[in-house]
Amino acid sequence: MPHDIHAKLSSLTISAQKVRLVVDLVRGKSAVQAMEILRFAPQSAALPVAKLLASAVANAEENFGVSRDDLFVAKIFADEAPPASGAASEHVAASKPIMRRTSHVTVVLREREAA
Repeated sequence: MPHDIHAKLSSLTISAQKVRLVVDLVRGKSAVQAMEILRFAPQSAALPVAKLLASAVANAEENFGVSRDDLFVAKIFADEAPPASGAASEHVAASKPIMRRTSHVTVVLREREAA
């Protein structure tokens, strides 16, 4: 019975829309291939997603004894998180709200079934 290995990244300070561009690159790929893709991806979201994927692979190896060569990215998605709020002074006596977009990223790795 193959195990589902989960890893989550909460409150990443990059918008979910930008993170989705990166996670779409690796969905369905093998774990090793996905890490190589993220290593050379130019987007700023590639580094935190790569760290999350590396954490999920380490969880699989340590907790379930699964080789990284047998893993693939079954699911990976980015959801919107509550925005971080702040204020910026517009001129002398006024300020306007700033909504800093954040996201939650989840990855699910699964072991390939032997044919």
